Amino acid sequence: MLFSFFEKFKKKRNFAKLKDRSFASLFDEDKSGEYIVFDTETTGLNPKVDEILSIGAVKIRENKILTSQTFEVYLKNSKEISSKSIQIHRIRPIDLKNAKEPEIAIKEFLEFIGSRPLVGYYLEFDVEMINKYVQPLLGITLPNKMIEVSELYFDKTISLIPQGNIDLRFDTILKNCSVPNMGVHNAVNDAIMTAMIYLKLTQGETK
Repeated sequence: MLFSFFEKFKKKRNFAKLKDRSFASLFDEDKSGEYIVFDTETTGLNPKVDEILSIGAVKIRENKILTSQTFEVYLKNSKEISSKSIQIHRIRPIDLKNAKEPEIAIKEFLEFIGSRPLVGYYLEFDVEMINKYVQPLLGITLPNKMIEVSELYFDKTISLIPQGNIDLRFDTILKNCSVPNMGVHNAVNDAIMTAMIYLKLTQGETK
């Protein structure tokens, strides 16, 4: 009860900071029954200095992944992408030729997600990266409910491994949930694989 009150208080304080009331619907109670699974590709793992290169997302409705309703956007970058970074996400400067201004890309993402719950792997990082852009733009942080698939996986497997030594690497979770690895590493594919993991953990059985 106290936790629920605190969450409502936090949300109310967050809403009071909203600069653009056209995005007030982000704070609405979600009645769509849908979930948004999303992933970001970034220049590195430090939200203070790194930037988002791309955002990929997909909707889940009635336990089905709506691959026809994926979201993908590339963001213009203020710095040169390092060769080390390119080896990880495979996004080259030429791939960002038609990238959008960050403000436009972030607003499109917010319109796509609405007030739906957000699902992800290493979600805290992705949300922190999104908030890096949302906060100066709108004055708020994402108010959506967050669901971390690695936590769902941990909770589901801890009773099977009493010593608690659970491998939470993405590839391991994929394998143990019998989810095919789509191979090409990009934000949309990672979001779709994460969506499949989420459905296996909430609807099916792991090994």
